Parts: sequence; structure tokens; C-alpha cells
Amino acid sequence: MKKFMFRFFFVLFTLTIIGIQYIEVERTNPPVKYDLKAPNEIKNIFKNACYDCHSFETKWPWYSKVAPVSWIIIGHVDEGRKHLNFSQWESLDSGKKEDLKKEIWEQLVNDGMPLKAYTYLHAGATLEVTQKNVLKKWLHSTRYLN
Repeated sequence: MKKFMFRFFFVLFTLTIIGIQYIEVERTNPPVKYDLKAPNEIKNIFKNACYDCHSFETKWPWYSKVAPVSWIIIGHVDEGRKHLNFSQWESLDSGKKEDLKKEIWEQLVNDGMPLKAYTYLHAGATLEVTQKNVLKKWLHSTRYLN
């Protein structure tokens, strides 16, 4: 009886995993109209560490098409874009930009971003001290840090 139950649940689990692959999820990259205007060095740091979740230039990896991982990734990207979207940066008023710059710096100083789970699969997204210093200098030169 135990052998039958094991097989039954194994088949049920396998069919469930196969079945959920047919649930479509939306992976979008709308057109970029108001992208961040910054020196190349700054943009490259942001592109490597932030743009996959915080822009309309997400590079969707193969595993973003495999449920249930796809649901988690799409949730992270949707949340990231709501909070900070570099593809809409230039459409923001100066007060909002200043607030976001402050949040960016706080996240970097506290190692809140990029998410640890993201850096496990994207080692190049981990920011070195020198990169953080470059960002600090840029944030300072554009008004936020005094």
C-alpha cells in the first residue's frame, strides 16, 4: 500500500509540474522612452546590477519561462519596476529623483540591493567597493549626498 501511495503522489506531483507549465505569464519589456541620462560608467554599473529588475531592459533568462520559478522572477521584476524604473527616470520630477537617489544609496550602503538571490545567479551584479564609491561620487555631484 505504501508503494502504491508513493507512486500515486509521485505521478500526481509530476503531472502538476507539467500542467503548471501551461499557465502563461507575461514577461514584458515595454519601449524605453525616458532612460536615465548618466555617464557611461554609472550607467554600466546600474545596467549590470540593477536593470534586470529596475528597467524595461530586462534580460529574461531561460528559467524565467519555467513555472513556478517564473512566477517568482516576474513578481520581483514587477515590484522592482514599480519602486524604481530607470527606463522612466527622465520623466520624474527632481524631487522624486532626489528621493530615489537617497534610497539607492541607502540600499547600497546596507547591501539591500541587488538581492542576494539575484547575485547567486548573476555574479557580475555584486557591487565592489570601488563601484559603490563611483556611485556615491555621482550621487554627490548630482545633489543628494552632502
